[in-house]
Formats: sequence, C-alpha cells, structure tokens
Amino acid sequence: MRPNCESCGTATAMESEAYICSYECTWCAGCVDGFPGRACPNCGGVLERRPTRVAKG
Repeated sequence: MRPNCESCGTATAMESEAYICSYECTWCAGCVDGFPGRACPNCGGVLERRPTRVAKG
C-alpha cells in the first residue's frame, strides 16, 4: 500500500481513509470525491476504500 495520495501527495497513513483500485493506485478521500464516477484516473478501475491494518505491538 502506498503511503501518499498520487494526486495531491497527502500522506495516507494506515489508519486514515484512503482509496485504492485493483492496481493499488492510492488516493486520499478528498481527491476521490472529485473523480468522475469515483473511478481511478490512472486505469479507470473501481476505487474501493483501502482496508486498514492493525498496528503490531
């Protein structure tokens, strides 16, 4: 999973809301809201909310 939005460069920490496509293109929620049809602008794929990971401790 990529650490930054591919559009604006905002950090997408593991616990933050981010979106990915099947190619793991990564976008922040703010940028996704502006994408027509909420489709990935790189590949046209469906964007889904990225799953979060539980920190190992």
